[in-house]
Amino acid sequence: MPRPILATVHPEALQHNLNQARLRVPDARVWAVVKANAYGHGIERCFDALRSADGFALLDLAEAERIRALDWRGPILLLEGVFEPRDLELCSRLHLWHTVHCTEQIDWLAAHKTQVPHRVFLKLNSGMNRLGFAPTAFRAAWARLNALPQVDEISLMTHFSDADGPRGIAHQVAAFEAATADLPGERTLCNSAAILRHAQSPLRGEGVSTLAADWVREGIALYGSAPDFPAGSAAGWHLQPTLTLASRLIGVQQLQAGDTVGYGSTFSADTPLRVGVAACGYADGYPRHAPTGTPVLVGGVRTRVVGRVSMDMITVDLSPLDAAGVPCGIGSEVVLWGRSAAGGMLPVDEVAASAGTIAYELLCAVAPRVPFAAS
Repeated sequence: MPRPILATVHPEALQHNLNQARLRVPDARVWAVVKANAYGHGIERCFDALRSADGFALLDLAEAERIRALDWRGPILLLEGVFEPRDLELCSRLHLWHTVHCTEQIDWLAAHKTQVPHRVFLKLNSGMNRLGFAPTAFRAAWARLNALPQVDEISLMTHFSDADGPRGIAHQVAAFEAATADLPGERTLCNSAAILRHAQSPLRGEGVSTLAADWVREGIALYGSAPDFPAGSAAGWHLQPTLTLASRLIGVQQLQAGDTVGYGSTFSADTPLRVGVAACGYADGYPRHAPTGTPVLVGGVRTRVVGRVSMDMITVDLSPLDAAGVPCGIGSEVVLWGRSAAGGMLPVDEVAASAGTIAYELLCAVAPRVPFAAS
C-alpha cells in the first residue's frame, strides 16, 4: 500500500470562504488570489470551487496559462506585472491584466506592438516599500500610461503592510487618497486582513465610499487562515479550513521515565507514557523546527508532538488518548492540521504559530511527494 499520508482539499470550504468575502464587501468585486499554485492547494483542484470569483490574481504567466486552459474567460491579474518585455506578448494573447509598478514596465509597454490595448493596474507605494511608484512619482507615471496607445483602462492599486496589526492602515490610506485624488479608474486596496478588519472604513476616492472600493483581493483568508492570528482566528472570522494534512501511526513505543525520543534526545519522559510514530516529516513539508508541544490530533483527540521532527516521521504523545480511554495504535489517524474524520479540527494557524512561522508557509510547503485528493 502507499505510504499513509494524504493532503485533502475541501472545495466546499473554498466556496464558503469566498462567500465570506462577498458578505463583508457586497458591492465590490473579488479577486481570488491563486498565486503559488493556489497557496499550495493546486490551481486545478481549486478552480471549480472558485469559479464564482470575479477574477483570478496571481504572479506567474504559466499559472495564468493554466487558468485559461480551464476555460476561464474572465479577468486574470498579474500582481507583479511582467518581468521582461516579451511577457507582454502573452498578456496580449491571453488577455491578461497586469500591474505596472516601475518605470521599466512603462518603457516596455511603450515599445510593445499590440492591436488590443492593455488593462493595467498602476501601483502606488503607499508605505510597504516593496513595489510601486512613490507618491511623488505616481501622477507622472499615470500621465505617461494614459498617453500610450498600448494602454486602455488604468486602475489604481496599493498594498497594505499593517492591515493585520496595531499600526493599521490610516497612513497608507492617506497616501493613496492624496496620490490618486481626482484620477479616474477603478481602485483595489484590500487584501485579506483589510477585507476582514477595515473594508467598511470610509474612503473619499472618486465614486468610492469605502475601502472595499471596486475590487478586493482575497488571499490567505480564502484558504481558511486568519491573517491576524492570534489576535483573530479562523473560527472568529467564520472561515473554514481548506486543506487537511493527515497521516497514520506506523509505530508505537512504550517509554519509561527518563527515556528520550528522537535525534538529539531533545525530549525526555518524566513518567511512563506511550508515543506514536506518524508517517510525516520535513520531507513532506512539515516544519522541522516544530518543537515539542506543537499540537496534533490523533484519533480526533488533541495531543502534541514530542522530540525532534525527522525527515519522514514525527513522534506524538499518546497519553491524552490513554487517559481518556480512547483506543489507538498502528493505523490510527493523525491530523497535522485540518479536519479529523473523528470530528476534531486543528487550525493550521496554531501549528504554524507553534513552529514560529505563519500558515502561508505551511500551506505552500506541502512537498510534491505528498499525494492530494479532494473531499
